[in-house]
Amino acid sequence: MKQKSRAALGQISDMDLRLLRVFRTVVDCGGMAAAELELNIGTSTVSRHIKDLETRLGLTLCRRGRAGFALTAEGEQIYAQTTQLLSATDAFRSSVDEIHQRMGGQLHVAVFDKTASNPASHIAQAIALFTDLAPDVKLNLHVATLNGIERGVLDGQFQVGVIPGHRSSDTLEYTRLFDEAMLLYCGAGHALFAGDADDLDWDSLRQHAFAGLGYHSPNMEISQSQRMVRSATGFDQESIATLILSGRFLGFLPIHYAQSFVAAGQMRAVKPALFHYECDFFGIVRRSPQPSRATRAFQACLEQAHAAQ
Repeated sequence: MKQKSRAALGQISDMDLRLLRVFRTVVDCGGMAAAELELNIGTSTVSRHIKDLETRLGLTLCRRGRAGFALTAEGEQIYAQTTQLLSATDAFRSSVDEIHQRMGGQLHVAVFDKTASNPASHIAQAIALFTDLAPDVKLNLHVATLNGIERGVLDGQFQVGVIPGHRSSDTLEYTRLFDEAMLLYCGAGHALFAGDADDLDWDSLRQHAFAGLGYHSPNMEISQSQRMVRSATGFDQESIATLILSGRFLGFLPIHYAQSFVAAGQMRAVKPALFHYECDFFGIVRRSPQPSRATRAFQACLEQAHAAQ
């Protein structure tokens, strides 16, 4: 059996480390369903990762079924070794970072889409502060979905994320940065574009087709609380805007992003005094392992750039 494990595993790759991190989280949470929130991926994906790891190791690590989640004897040994390996890996990275007098290496930062045009967002100023502070760090800036950013920070793909607040995880550290105002919009071809919306309320609004984001977010929370059934689904602000521009759907957009469409006569806000909401944006980093010096420095620059708000 040991020979089979060595043959199956071979050299430990970055993917192996990711699978081991998923495995550790599942065990720490007491099961795959319980780990779903911490990992921010679906239970089926968690299960697939565990199966991939079992295949790589040539071992059965856990039992899952009606009786619940339980580690096998081999799984208990692998969990103990995983804890040691990941702790040593994280400690090594932190030690190397501390050895250098100047910060170096790479830093991956992910932001939610359409934040650059928000006048309350000072991410660009934070980047300027950081590059002056740590000129030897290669900064990589990504734009991703809310869930993608959370997942990326949790698994180490990104070191820092900027997302709208929608739920909290004990494994992440949150720093409030700025807010964003959202209004309900219709396109030029919609019946409400030239019509009178004064008599509209949330109940009567439900007769109109609504386009919303297809993942947990402030957008989904407001639509669920007001019982707005999605007739079309988008997965970023650009897709919601496109659906609105079709003239067939209502949808929420950030005011700063919709301004150009409104100015061009392609959209209008629908009864903004009633149909609106605000959301806060947060900078997120992992609590454990201890963030690197560069990560903490960028986090501090984000706080400094938004401190005046």
